[in-house]
Amino acid sequence: MSPTLPFDLAAGWVQQHAVLPLLYRAGLMQWEEVGFGWALFAVYGAAQVAVTYAVCLPLERCRPVERWPDRRAVGVDVLYTLIARVGLLPLITFVLFYQVQVALTGWLTDHGIIPPTLEGVFPFLLGRPVPTFLLYVVILDFAEYWRHRLSHRLDTLYALHAVHHAQRQMTFWSDDRNHLLEEVAGFLWFAAVGLAIGIPPMQFPLLVLLLRLIESLSHANARLSFGRLGERLIVSPRFHRAHHGMTAAGQRSANYGAVLPWWDMLFGTADFSRTYARTGDPTAEEALATGSYAAQQWAGLRRMLRTLAAGHS
Repeated sequence: MSPTLPFDLAAGWVQQHAVLPLLYRAGLMQWEEVGFGWALFAVYGAAQVAVTYAVCLPLERCRPVERWPDRRAVGVDVLYTLIARVGLLPLITFVLFYQVQVALTGWLTDHGIIPPTLEGVFPFLLGRPVPTFLLYVVILDFAEYWRHRLSHRLDTLYALHAVHHAQRQMTFWSDDRNHLLEEVAGFLWFAAVGLAIGIPPMQFPLLVLLLRLIESLSHANARLSFGRLGERLIVSPRFHRAHHGMTAAGQRSANYGAVLPWWDMLFGTADFSRTYARTGDPTAEEALATGSYAAQQWAGLRRMLRTLAAGHS
């Protein structure tokens, strides 16, 4: 049996019993063609949540950095994850990216322009899907490093990013704890890079899910280091917790890398010396830390509007 068959069967069931009825009621049956693709990647997202849970929960139980008697704030992060991995994320990463790429490819072809691909720039990648996929990962992670770093440098962007940093009970669920506006901006940035290097529509959501899987591990409430060499190859929970830790006087923010620490090492923002600090943002209002999903979204938006009104960048 093909290893993808169970996912295909599950996606077919979701399409038949959930996607198509919703499209029909909303008068959007023109999206029927990509309905299976959305369902498939929603199923992949659900499987990813299950894998993340199976890997990270034992780590957090066996080697926790902190223990909390009240974990209600973590429950909100679970909701963020379900929306991002099973609902919103597969919808926008597959359906919208697919539609934009088809339209862009058609427009370029009609005007006699060859659509951009990595294979066109590096011919040795032709017929080599694995190195090409890995290069996609490196390029997207490089783009994410700069988007993330910029979100800490500009007050307007950090007003939204503070939703992510306000969590004082950081766990593997916290990776998806983001303001919706930041999620949309991040997707548009990722999509623009993906279109520029010619990522195939069926691979783009897989790349996003793979990167998010590693990012979830890096947020785990676990005393886990990959060793002197390993921590310089891939972001570990220890390395990333230093980024979320409350910085002491005189310390600057560091460790912006999402999956690869290479960019922090290259651009002078890596710090491998910090211990497992407490997480949170002392400048964030309480609603950002412990409010409901709606309260956090509204608090982040309100903070951004105040920043804009004050004339900050």
